[in-house]
Amino acid sequence: MRILSLSTLFPNPVRKSFGIFVGNQMRAVVARSDVDLTMISPIGVPPWPLSLREPYAQLRKIPDQTDDVGLPVHYPKFRLYPKIGGDSNPGRIVDAVLPLARRLHEQKPFELVDAQFFFPDGPAAAAVARDLGIPLTIKSRGGDIHYWGKRSSARAQMLEAAQQAAGMLAVSESLREDMIALGIPADRIAIHYTGLDRELFYPIERGAARALVSALPDLGIWSQGPLLVTPGALIPRKGQRFAITALTHLPTARLAIAGTGEDEAELQQLAKDLGVANRVHFLGLVAHDLLPQLLCAADVVVLPSSSEGLANVWVEALACGTPLVIPNIGGASEIVRERTAGRLVDRDAKSIADAVADILADPPAQTDVAAHANDFSWSVNAGNLVRFWRDVLEGKRVGLE
Repeated sequence: MRILSLSTLFPNPVRKSFGIFVGNQMRAVVARSDVDLTMISPIGVPPWPLSLREPYAQLRKIPDQTDDVGLPVHYPKFRLYPKIGGDSNPGRIVDAVLPLARRLHEQKPFELVDAQFFFPDGPAAAAVARDLGIPLTIKSRGGDIHYWGKRSSARAQMLEAAQQAAGMLAVSESLREDMIALGIPADRIAIHYTGLDRELFYPIERGAARALVSALPDLGIWSQGPLLVTPGALIPRKGQRFAITALTHLPTARLAIAGTGEDEAELQQLAKDLGVANRVHFLGLVAHDLLPQLLCAADVVVLPSSSEGLANVWVEALACGTPLVIPNIGGASEIVRERTAGRLVDRDAKSIADAVADILADPPAQTDVAAHANDFSWSVNAGNLVRFWRDVLEGKRVGLE
């Protein structure tokens, strides 16, 4: 199959961990012998003088095509208007991508155009597919539905693309239901669970992992006391403030927050105001190859997001043998099915603290926790994605209803 896939969230030479889960999926697809994949990752660059600031100054220098992230990727640049232009990004992405897609299609025709997110990728990919006269598929991962689906202009573009799509994917049963509630045709939506790098994410004895991350200067994690870890971008949706506040009910616990983002200064001030700053460690961006050790060292991974599809880090934490404390959102109940996997809680500090205390009082064996991730791998994920594309091209029914 000759597939053209579009993803605005994808690793690049400047940010190799950006959208790493999509990169892992597509590397697994390329490793197969039955798909000729062309990957396009449009990069937004604002007008001058914002384009001179970081990270945009470095992003501008990314080659139009490179295999620096483990597979060949095209990186066309489109005009980005930060914070105010989100709803209109698809049109500008089309302006940047369509000439490239036409040229590549003339050289060797594509059979299908694929979008790895519903917004802004979906409407942009829909325009490319219409122009090339070939089928369209779109995948939803959570935030594209839960955030952009609430904005009237973005929602209208998404629904138009959904009507055009021959098949669509959701990363969980719950997200599929949310897509249907938005008005997306149910009979064209299938489930596509995430993958897992099993060579990276596996149980390391917790004490040994704790000693390791305590000794690493890039992390410097405390060596004593119960350790909670909260990975993710420091943005309101991820809810790190609930994890910080939960420490007021857990006097011996320590919290390591892995990630960067706009909320960092506010979260640091909250920790000071609550008198727990000496028990909260802001790690910044943790390298992907260090994340498994950090997850293995944790007694509990706490992720108080307001919305998710089925978060990759949920599966990664379980694979490391670390139980989860998460709200019952998205595909959470499809992951936390038993108490050995963790607890589903209300999104408030006291509920989180009570669940953490319950786990700490009777911690499950790492091997029992890790068993909940046994069915996840990138090879299985890639195989299911390729089978979905093939079914679309063969005109088979792909939805569940």
